[in-house]
Amino acid sequence: MNIRVMKFGGTSLATIDHIIFASKKIINMTRNSKVIVVLSAMAGSTNSLVNQIKKINTLDSSESDLVLSTGEQISCGLMSIYLNKEGIKSRTWTAWQVPIYTNNEYGKARIENIPKENILESFKYYDVAIVTGFQGISKENKITTLGRGGSDTTAVAMAAAFHAEQCDIFTDVEGVFTANPSIVPNAKKIDYITYEEMLEMASLGAKVLQTRSVELAMKYNITIQVLSSQIDKEGTFVVNDNKKMEKEVVSGISFSKDEAKVTVSGLLDKPGVSAGIFGSLAEANINVDMIVQNISQDGKTANVTFTLPQSELKKAVEVLEKIKNKINFQSLKTDEKVAKVSAIGMGMRSQAGVATKMFRVLGEKNINIQAISTSEIKISVLIDQDYTELAVRSLHSIYGLDI
Repeated sequence: MNIRVMKFGGTSLATIDHIIFASKKIINMTRNSKVIVVLSAMAGSTNSLVNQIKKINTLDSSESDLVLSTGEQISCGLMSIYLNKEGIKSRTWTAWQVPIYTNNEYGKARIENIPKENILESFKYYDVAIVTGFQGISKENKITTLGRGGSDTTAVAMAAAFHAEQCDIFTDVEGVFTANPSIVPNAKKIDYITYEEMLEMASLGAKVLQTRSVELAMKYNITIQVLSSQIDKEGTFVVNDNKKMEKEVVSGISFSKDEAKVTVSGLLDKPGVSAGIFGSLAEANINVDMIVQNISQDGKTANVTFTLPQSELKKAVEVLEKIKNKINFQSLKTDEKVAKVSAIGMGMRSQAGVATKMFRVLGEKNINIQAISTSEIKISVLIDQDYTELAVRSLHSIYGLDI
């Protein structure tokens, strides 16, 4: 049985007209395949639900996940109504009906298992299975959600479970670009990009795909195509290997303004202090990114600076205040007016001077670098948020990515 997975994001389902337009793409696909469709909530629905919950309490509970899961049910139901009206046999599947089993980490659950039997049995009668994205069911039979962009992860997980060779992710852009076109008008669409590059871009601020969806695709060798739901044109293929990409030292420039910087000052410079800080943060499930440690001139005290998502800043400060007496730091300073700008490319593995070029052009633009982190295929710098657009445009140009 040939099975194709198609995922539509919220902007592709913003209105009834959008849903009808997306449905026609599905109808075309049913001519040659059984189709699993994964849907997000209609644009704005999830944000509205989040705001309603926040008027009562925080988001980290099973009841909050139950509320947040309702948006996808609406978009799935509306699409199924239209497809059946057009003579395409379809039915909707909520996460617990599939079922999509997850752990019980509410708000950012991870998929553990997807049994195939129910949907495969349904394909004896139905042509299309419309699945609610973004959600799952825990072993305690409670609804869970996968976090922002979780429908991407649902789609790739379904493709892996049903051994589909490709997962098409429809969005409001034509594909993955060398930079955000709203900031860099000369940005160009990338035809092919490797899993590793896409993973770095997604984790460093590119909003096209959720990081975990790319991790799953890489693990199960699923080709992802990111393409527009509004035009009939090939998008960007995220693939295992692409020799053409090796010619590009830098494939793209990403940025994230969702960053916060924390500086812990006056720490005793002795073994175990860093473990005390980052161990406590890890126990609170707080993800830390860049880390810089400076030793005082007398060699007795140190300052540790690190970055993390702004959404986790308040929680991180609470954790550090609780362990202040244990690790004996003098002061704690935070800064949310920072941004992370990154250059990503497979060619960095074999090309010298990439970092030097970045540092030189930022210096020429009088942009101060507050922190640096690197991997084999990326260089990231932390800068003042006010200089984000200038830095992105300058790097895009200096690395020869302009059209």
